[in-house]
Amino acid sequence: MIHVTRLDGSDLVVNAELIETIEQRPDTVISLTTGRKLVVQQSAEEIVERVILYQRRIHGPIEIITRSKE
Repeated sequence: MIHVTRLDGSDLVVNAELIETIEQRPDTVISLTTGRKLVVQQSAEEIVERVILYQRRIHGPIEIITRSKE
């Protein structure tokens, strides 16, 4: 879940897993897989950063495993 702010200043928590697209038109519009659209104060870049942080918290850091040459 990520926190965003509607244009009227109210806070909203969005399920990051449901975000389909983010558009900057000049207001930022988040389209969800449910068909719902949200207009928020944050930039598209800020939302992407929040989604990435959310994903890292949920899944942890990515560990790259390489095979040793034996």
